Amino acid sequence: MALAYLSHPDCQLHDMGHHHPERPARLGAINDRLLATGLDMALHHYNAPLVRRELLEAVHDPAYVERLFGIAPEEGLVWIDDDTAMAQHTLQAALRAAGAAVLAVDLVMEGKASKAFCGVRPPGHHAEKGSAMGFCFFNNIAVAAYHALHSHGLQRVAIVYFDVHHGNGTEDIVANDERVLFCSTFQHPFYPHTGHACTAGNVVNVPLPAGTDGAGFRQAVEQSWLPRLEAFAPQLVLVSAGFDGHQADYMAQLNLVDDDYA
Repeated sequence: MALAYLSHPDCQLHDMGHHHPERPARLGAINDRLLATGLDMALHHYNAPLVRRELLEAVHDPAYVERLFGIAPEEGLVWIDDDTAMAQHTLQAALRAAGAAVLAVDLVMEGKASKAFCGVRPPGHHAEKGSAMGFCFFNNIAVAAYHALHSHGLQRVAIVYFDVHHGNGTEDIVANDERVLFCSTFQHPFYPHTGHACTAGNVVNVPLPAGTDGAGFRQAVEQSWLPRLEAFAPQLVLVSAGFDGHQADYMAQLNLVDDDYA
């Protein structure tokens, strides 16, 4: 069955400045690699649609969504926190990123794709119910999860999350919703300094100390994630994938290599 790849040129227009680490070149690197390996020819490409506002408001406070629409600038930058800014094309890119996640769910649930990968930005995992932070505006993976629950009638959706930073936004949205199982690994202590004390029954957080390598990462997944996932028996698995735990990333201290992600 087809492997779907979802993206949109709008996602490369979002630009918080040349020196910002969350930059358009991140998508360019993915696209270049797909072409260089020939994998691009094996994918079914889809343009990410704009997400419907009611889907955003199913996971975010409507007042927060209204605020983002209201402050989106026509020029220059509007800084939301020290790391996160909206530029001229940011809102459109964020709507495409969330829309890609929704379409990915539809393609898999309708049997049009066996798997789907969303090559989009801005990311979403730090966006909480009522706040943007950490380069994130709308929580793309949470939007996807609740779309699967509400529009496709699913009862059990799993979100598995690996990133060097804790997905505080995703946890904030799904904690204590027993229809969603959230399994995560992240470096701790590290930004955003959350996740290590969560008591929600549907959240499986595994903080990893600085220096953790592939063996430690695999042990966390095998011992903490897999038993809970098997017991939960998800009808759909959503992967929130961050690759900044790689040993080549100078902004973090995990020690993962390519094969660990594979």
